[in-house]
Amino acid sequence: MGYQFDLIVIGSGPAGESAAINAAKNGGKVAIIENRDQVGGGCTHKGTIPSKALRSAVKQLVRLERHPVFNKAIDQSWFDFPKIMRNVQKVIGEQVSMREHYYGRNRVTVFKATASFIDEHTVCLNHSDHEIEEITGKDIMIACGSRPYHPADVNFNHPRVYDSDTILDMKHNPKKLIIFGAGVIGCEYASIFSSLGSKVELVNGRDRLLEFLDDEISDALSYQLRDHGVMVRHREQFKSLETFDDRVELHLESGKRIVANALLWCNGRSGNTDTLKLENIGLEPDHRGQLKVDRRYQTAVDNIYAVGDVIGWPSLASAAYNQGCMASAAARGAEDSGFVAEVATGIYTLPEISSVGATERELTESKIPYEIGRALLKDCARAQISASNVGMLKLLFCPDTFKLLGIHCFGAEATEIVHIGQAIMNQQGDGNNIEYFVNTVFNYPTMAEAYRLAALNGINRLGR
Repeated sequence: MGYQFDLIVIGSGPAGESAAINAAKNGGKVAIIENRDQVGGGCTHKGTIPSKALRSAVKQLVRLERHPVFNKAIDQSWFDFPKIMRNVQKVIGEQVSMREHYYGRNRVTVFKATASFIDEHTVCLNHSDHEIEEITGKDIMIACGSRPYHPADVNFNHPRVYDSDTILDMKHNPKKLIIFGAGVIGCEYASIFSSLGSKVELVNGRDRLLEFLDDEISDALSYQLRDHGVMVRHREQFKSLETFDDRVELHLESGKRIVANALLWCNGRSGNTDTLKLENIGLEPDHRGQLKVDRRYQTAVDNIYAVGDVIGWPSLASAAYNQGCMASAAARGAEDSGFVAEVATGIYTLPEISSVGATERELTESKIPYEIGRALLKDCARAQISASNVGMLKLLFCPDTFKLLGIHCFGAEATEIVHIGQAIMNQQGDGNNIEYFVNTVFNYPTMAEAYRLAALNGINRLGR
């Protein structure tokens, strides 16, 4: 059978984009389908790009407020949420233009339509003008992303009830905001809104914040949120929500009633698979709309692959780019196309958090001996200069070989500097130990210098 395309990609977020460009650069005839008017997927329009652009603006405000020279000159009254979001739209426009250029330069055919399967090689395109079109492909990549999970008993049509997509369209600064769900997104927005002067109630269903983090970093995050006025409520479960013209009332199973101006629901995400008609190809998503894949990103149907948020963990744009390239290679027949197994965590709270490797709890439970090297950012000259002296860099290493086992950072530029440690940790042979940081000359003053301070601190603990 002659196919119109070698690869059809459904979704133009990071995973879909990288899959399409990779296939095109390797000689494939590629089509990509996006159901929005503009390419970029949820990452560009509702997720990573707008939320991080928003955070960047708030971060500058926080720095100025804390700086001893400028803090008394800051008038926060002009700095409101809608004004920030107007600037964010400029960033989104730049991202869209750049990505459209990528597709044009690599001769990828872009369809603006809603996709659904007819069979394992045929996709139906439903255009906005109701025109129906069919295209065929040898292989098909599902990269349709995800959206906020909506439980049936929460009225998301009410103007005071938001999810992590619709919050970006908020037209006012809420005096008090309830955030239900204290995962990564919930904690990030708790930081943002508390820094804008809102009173925030962060409701967490677990014993502590972000339990996958190193305990010390989780504790530091909890302290910083509370220091910014966030009320963190652990071990709480949703019971019901009442909505009124001027407020919302959240009722918890514990009997508590929390009243606020608005509610932001951040409790999970669902894969965007409900419109794909997967039953036509014999695929069945799980209860959250996610698809199961093997280590080649191949689904149960041989020529159909899935990447990005629609397959669940790690649900990060950084990982999605790699997944798209690897799945594209697998579709071409590469035997060892690769699989994303370890990803540096990046959490854009204020200040930010990043980690890679093992935590103290994991090493202890596995009975692996380790030592700790810490650098408090308040001891770094660059942090003092920029008034960003909250946080630490923490290195976990083997006390015998000095091999790096884990890197955990909480503070300014954490998501940037973690990759220095990640690169050393992934070195082969004897090059992956903390002596590298002692023997290397770091620019001064920099945040990266914290690696030298942390390594010296750890070695000194061993009496060497």
